[in-house]
Amino acid sequence: MTVFWTSILKPTEAGTEHAWQSHEVDEAEWTQVAEALGGETAVLLGLWGDTGTIRMAVLDEATNEIAVLALACPNGSYPSVGQHHAAAQRLERAARDLFGLTPRDCPDERPWLDHGRWSLRRPLGAATPDAGEGDAYGFLPVEGEGLHQVPVGPVHAGIIEPGHFRFTGNGEAVVRLEERLGYVHKGIEGLMAGKNLGEAARLAARTSGDSTVAYGLALARAAEDALGADVPERAVWQRALMAELERLANHLGDFGAVCNDAAFALMHAHCGVLRERVLRASDAAFGHRLMRDLIVPGGVAVDLSGEGIAAIQSMLAEIRQRFPALVNLYDNTASLQDRTVSTGRLDPALAKRFGAGGFVGRASGRSFDARHALGYPPYDRLSFEVPVLDAGDVDARVWIRIREAEQSLSLIEQILSKMPQGAVFTELKAVSSPCDGLALVEGFRGDILVWLRIGSDGLIERCHMRDPSWFQWPLLEAVIEGNIIADFPLCNKSFNCSYSGHDL
Repeated sequence: MTVFWTSILKPTEAGTEHAWQSHEVDEAEWTQVAEALGGETAVLLGLWGDTGTIRMAVLDEATNEIAVLALACPNGSYPSVGQHHAAAQRLERAARDLFGLTPRDCPDERPWLDHGRWSLRRPLGAATPDAGEGDAYGFLPVEGEGLHQVPVGPVHAGIIEPGHFRFTGNGEAVVRLEERLGYVHKGIEGLMAGKNLGEAARLAARTSGDSTVAYGLALARAAEDALGADVPERAVWQRALMAELERLANHLGDFGAVCNDAAFALMHAHCGVLRERVLRASDAAFGHRLMRDLIVPGGVAVDLSGEGIAAIQSMLAEIRQRFPALVNLYDNTASLQDRTVSTGRLDPALAKRFGAGGFVGRASGRSFDARHALGYPPYDRLSFEVPVLDAGDVDARVWIRIREAEQSLSLIEQILSKMPQGAVFTELKAVSSPCDGLALVEGFRGDILVWLRIGSDGLIERCHMRDPSWFQWPLLEAVIEGNIIADFPLCNKSFNCSYSGHDL
C-alpha cells in the first residue's frame, strides 16, 4: 500500500494469497484510518459487525489495494468512524441494530434497520427479547418561518419498494429531505450463517432482484478467494457475459424510466421494448430471464449453447440499430432537457467524499469502476472505456447510462468472440480451518462488496454484503435540496437506489 497506509497498518503475515490485506488494529490505528477517509485516496468500502468485533474495508484509490481492518470490541463499543466520516454513520447504526456494537461519539444514535418490530433486539449479537415497540422515530428538526412538512411513503403508488421520505419545504422548494429505510429488511446476513455455499449463493442472488447476477458473482468470487479456488476459463467468460447482459437491461430500463418521470412516456415504451429483448435473449441463452442462480461458487450452472449465442447476436443487432435513434430523440427534445439539465446536481467533491460508485459517482467526476480498477478476469483481457462526466445532474446520470450501455454492447460482442471452450464448473476443495474471502465486483449501480468467513466444516460462519446504494441514498438527500418537490421523482429515478439491497 502507499507510504501513508503502511505507516498506520501493521504488515500482514507473509504467504497470504489474497489480493487484499487483513489487519487486526487497535483503537488508535482504527481512528487514524477513520480520520483519513474521504481524503485524497482513502475510500470506505464497508463497515459491519461480527461477534465481538467491528470490521471496516478500505480502498486505497492510489493503488486500488483493499484492506480489511478488524477491531476487537470486548466491551461492546468502539470509536465511531461516523464522527469523522459521514458515509459511515448509517453503517454503524445498522451494525448496532444487528450486533449491539455501539459506536462511541457517533453523531446519530437513532436505530436504522430496527423499527421496533422485531421479536429480538440485537438478533445477531447477544440477542434479547424485544420489550416493546420503543419510542417513535425522531426525525431531525428543521427551524424557520413558513416551513411545512410533506411525508411520503413508505407505501407508494405503483410497483415500488417501501421507503419513507420526509420533506421539509419552503413553498415548493425543498429545504431538507430525510429518508427512513429498512422496511424490506429480510435478515439475509443472519440466514447466511450455517449455510453451505450453494445455499448461500441462492440467498445472495435474492438480495436485490435487479442485480441477481452481480450479487451471485460477488458471493462466488469471495468464496473462491477464501478457498483459493481456480474457476474454469469458460465459466469466467460466461459470468462476464451474464453481468453485461444484466447491466445492459437495467440501463435501458432506467433510461426509459427517467424519461417517463419527465412526462415523456414514448421513450419509456421504446426502452421497455429493448429491455425486453435483452431479457428474452438472456432466457434463450441461459434458461432464465434474470439469470438468477446461474452463477455458483466454482463456476456456472449452465453452459451457453450455439442457439443462445445466436439469440444474443440477434438482440445486439436490433439494439445497435434502434438505440441511436432513441439517444438522438432524448438529446433533441427540449422538454426533456428542460427537466433534466441542472436538476438534482451532485457536487463532485461530495461524490468523492462518500465514495459514490456507478453512474451516480461517474456522473459527478468519480471514475472508479471495479472492472477497470481491479481488473478481475476476464475484464483484464477486454477493451472498454469508463465514461465520466462532472455536471452531476439528472442529465449527466442519463448520459452515463447511455454510454455504459454502448460499452456493454461492445463487451458482449468481445466476450462472444473470445469465448473459450472447456468445462464450466469445478468442485471446490474442503478446508481444514476457517478462512476469509472478499470480492468487489461492479454491478450496474456500482461496486458490490462481499466479505465472508467459511468454517472448517465448509459452512458459512459470517457473510456481509454491501450494496452500492449505502453510499448513494444519503447523497439523494443532498441533491434534492433547493429543487422543487415535484422534481423528486425525477431525481430519485436518476439515482435508482436499491431498497432491498440496502435493507438486506
